Amino acid sequence: MGGAKAGAEKVSRRLSRALAAVPRALREDLFTLARDPLPRQAWLGRLPHAHVVLFAVAVGVANLSEYERAIQWAPLFVELLIAVQASAVVLVMSRPVAAWWLSTGALFLIAYAGDNRVGHDMLWPWSISGVALQTMLLFLLALRVRPRVAAEALAITVLAGVANMELADHDHNQVLTRAVGYLVGAVVVGASLRTGRVARTRLVEQEVLTTEERARRTLLEERNRIARELHDVVAHHMSVISIQAQVAPHLVRDPSDELRENLAGIRQNALEALTELRQVLGVLRSEDATADGARHAPQPGLDRLDELVDNVRGAGVTVEVRRSGEVRPLSPGVELSAFRIAQEALSNAMRHAPGASVRVDVGYGPAALTLRVANTAPARPARPSPGAGHGLLGMRERAAMLGGDLVTGPAPGGGYEVMAELPTPTAEDAHA
Repeated sequence: MGGAKAGAEKVSRRLSRALAAVPRALREDLFTLARDPLPRQAWLGRLPHAHVVLFAVAVGVANLSEYERAIQWAPLFVELLIAVQASAVVLVMSRPVAAWWLSTGALFLIAYAGDNRVGHDMLWPWSISGVALQTMLLFLLALRVRPRVAAEALAITVLAGVANMELADHDHNQVLTRAVGYLVGAVVVGASLRTGRVARTRLVEQEVLTTEERARRTLLEERNRIARELHDVVAHHMSVISIQAQVAPHLVRDPSDELRENLAGIRQNALEALTELRQVLGVLRSEDATADGARHAPQPGLDRLDELVDNVRGAGVTVEVRRSGEVRPLSPGVELSAFRIAQEALSNAMRHAPGASVRVDVGYGPAALTLRVANTAPARPARPSPGAGHGLLGMRERAAMLGGDLVTGPAPGGGYEVMAELPTPTAEDAHA
């Protein structure tokens, strides 16, 4: 007995808390003048809004005529209330909750004022036109507010009709039981459409976030790849400096103590810089992407451009390579970036321009290396690319890293071209 009593008290407390929370929930949901415009349709534009206005005017006039026939003449007070209800259907397109309060209040007051004037044959407490206006209003309300708010508005609307019936002094042709079905249907349809629209909006937002995240991840991966390659290039040069500083004293007959000390200091600084470089950038090396031998292989340069082009030709693509200027070894950073840009541009041509021929122009200028990869118009439509599609971003990163520039865009005749200009410092600039 004691356990049953305790359980009943627990249920009673929960019910009391739930009932106490109802007024606060209604106040938060329905006591608001917040603006929530009806969104513009993608295909129809503002046409549905115009239809709502025409509906409000036409049904409002019909409602006024209905009451004038029922009570011979409608008092000014009733006419104003009918106009308020029709206007609320227009207002609902911008402020749905406020418009619902206006319409529901007008319905209640019209029925209350017409109790002693409306005959037994007229539907009461609401006319057919009044029900139509309230149905449209609840539908537009449910399109924009949460289902709980729409259900609360529906319940209060029905309670207003019940109150009119209880306050009536005469018997009337009751319409409330029939009107409730239309009102419930409007709320259900509106809430369902809103739920579908919200789901589609969230899906689009998620797709946008996924695309942005994919782009950010691709960019980070490309930057990590550049950092790894930069680590290899710089580490190579620092190692060479260290070895040269160690060997230099043995190349000079009777080197002075100052020379030995300076060279030892150079070697020590090079070793310390190399150690710090490995600590900072070494963690960027992939541990499972390739084998150790491949990871520590020399980075490619323009001397391997012909090998790259041969691989592309092996895939059935016509590629022509032209070099101009004085062909000479460049700094490892420029060589590596030029090779990677050419590699990515050729891959894009194969992927997005099937059947097109490609031309690679390499120009060795006195202060810059010019690289141009251009393809003709594709011979057939390209298949959809499943990748992230941010290769151009990576090429721009490489050019910007060296202080260069990269331009991409359509080429004459329907093709596409990628042009990069990478500075090539002279020996005087390197020693400055």
